[in-house]
Amino acid sequence: MRISGGTLRGRTFYPPANNWPTRPTTDMSRTALFNILQNKLDFETVRMLDLFGGTGAHSYEFISRGCTDVTYVDKFKPATLFVHQKAIEFGISTSLKIVLSDYLMFVKTCHLKFDYIFAGPPYGLVQLDGIPDVVFESNILEEDGLFVLEHDPSHDFKNHIYLIDVRNYGQTHFSFFKKKQT
Repeated sequence: MRISGGTLRGRTFYPPANNWPTRPTTDMSRTALFNILQNKLDFETVRMLDLFGGTGAHSYEFISRGCTDVTYVDKFKPATLFVHQKAIEFGISTSLKIVLSDYLMFVKTCHLKFDYIFAGPPYGLVQLDGIPDVVFESNILEEDGLFVLEHDPSHDFKNHIYLIDVRNYGQTHFSFFKKKQT
């Protein structure tokens, strides 16, 4: 896996085991997502939340593009340790807060607001369809913030009140949600 843009572009990182309960976003899909995001966000001014953070790829990409306020959340302790190690290796520890927590517990107890939230849950997660509602009901997204949910084609959010766009890259779909329609 590699970082696709910014100051860390080209740096590689590989999770230490094949049996991790993570499904990293492919480099191609992540690059396509960041091509879209660069037209929607000012990376240097956003507060970013990476739910189901896994390998930390989205967090690294944001920091590489100038974001200095990234919160990474994952409940799998080896993943958080791996991301901590990579943050030190990449020299980005001061921009990254690592939280060992279940996403639901974090969202329900968090008192911060984020400009951008990315969630890349396991595709088979039973509660996946409810994640957008959990995010919006928790009030952790800024009024004009953007929420992106990665999922497979078996999930469809076309009737969600805050859905603004969907992008498909093979088996990887990104649904974009925003409260304030611009």
